Amino acid sequence: MSLRESMSDRVKQILVRRILKGIYKPGDRLVELQLARELDTSQAPVREALRELEVMRLVECQTYRGTRVREVSQRELQESYQVRSELEALAARLAAPKFSAHPESIQEALAALKVAAAKEDIEQFTQCNTAFHRLIVETSGNSILLRVWDSLTFEALTLINLVLVKQKMVNLQSFNQQHQAIVDALVQGDGETAAQLLRSHLETAGVANSTP
Repeated sequence: MSLRESMSDRVKQILVRRILKGIYKPGDRLVELQLARELDTSQAPVREALRELEVMRLVECQTYRGTRVREVSQRELQESYQVRSELEALAARLAAPKFSAHPESIQEALAALKVAAAKEDIEQFTQCNTAFHRLIVETSGNSILLRVWDSLTFEALTLINLVLVKQKMVNLQSFNQQHQAIVDALVQGDGETAAQLLRSHLETAGVANSTP
């Protein structure tokens, strides 16, 4: 990896973190020159990072308006979770035999979620939650399934944050009870039950966010 590529990746990680934390809000303009000066780099890696963020659908580039943080609508969030629930249900069925043979990775992911819940750390819980669900999709062994799931990550993270903030962390343990049941089914090799539990789990998150 070249120095320019590594700098572009570093800039991308910084921008993603700021967007997901709400430091950059929907509609905020991201100016190449300003970011380059702030991050002590040239405009080239910033430009490359912004292009990658556009592919990830975190930002959008419009003529005469520049690059701005993309706004994710309530409907889009709900629709992304409808799709994601079906993707993860399929992933669970494919991954269950592998987790049954080697349960260590999913058990470690669950343990990390429990630590975050115990500390009542929303940011850490969100990151661990995303890692938990991605692990299931990745373990399915279907690269196209993983690619599609990854394209929904921003919407998923946004929704998770909204749900947890709204509920003021009261239900973190409840989330983990659902995660535990999913892990139990996967470790037992019961892909169908794991699929049903995942679908219900994700639909619950979507409903919670749409409730006033």
